[in-house]
Amino acid sequence: AIESREIVMQTAATLKEVCERLGIQLYFKSSFDKANRTSPSMRGVGMEKGLEILKEVKQTYGLPILTDVHESWQCAKVAEVADVLQIPAFLARQTDLLEAAAKTGKIVNVKKGQFMAPWDMRGAIAKIEANQPNKFIESKNIWLTERGSSFGYGNIVVDMTSLVKMREYGYPVVFDATHSVQQP
Repeated sequence: AIESREIVMQTAATLKEVCERLGIQLYFKSSFDKANRTSPSMRGVGMEKGLEILKEVKQTYGLPILTDVHESWQCAKVAEVADVLQIPAFLARQTDLLEAAAKTGKIVNVKKGQFMAPWDMRGAIAKIEANQPNKFIESKNIWLTERGSSFGYGNIVVDMTSLVKMREYGYPVVFDATHSVQQP
């Protein structure tokens, strides 16, 4: 979550420097609102201020921006700044949100919910494909993110075959290891 402009700008500068040195493509990701946290904690600075900060990162460092959207009404406004709209895992089945994100014409990154099997992502893909304004599916404007599946009480385990299965759907697959290494 965006805590302050200063932290975001310092982080963006450092990440850009490191990624350029290593030859790695960087999408800068930060959230103006982390509305889906398990425990009460810092949610972010809000949409208006958060988008101002992310726009500054984009203009200052020339980095593409990725951020979460939680409600369908946010998508058009967020798409004015972000290059990628990310659908949080708990919202991966929300039809109105997926459709609104697709209608922006931006890349839509859907994080597979820990309660979903990899083949359940076909539903999210279909909702996005049906609502893309230009139907330019070959441009890979859908990303699928694997973050693991719930196992027991709070442990998230990654089934690596899920990455292979989701790749069969023809879109880039991202592996988010952060959740599977947490100790809840």
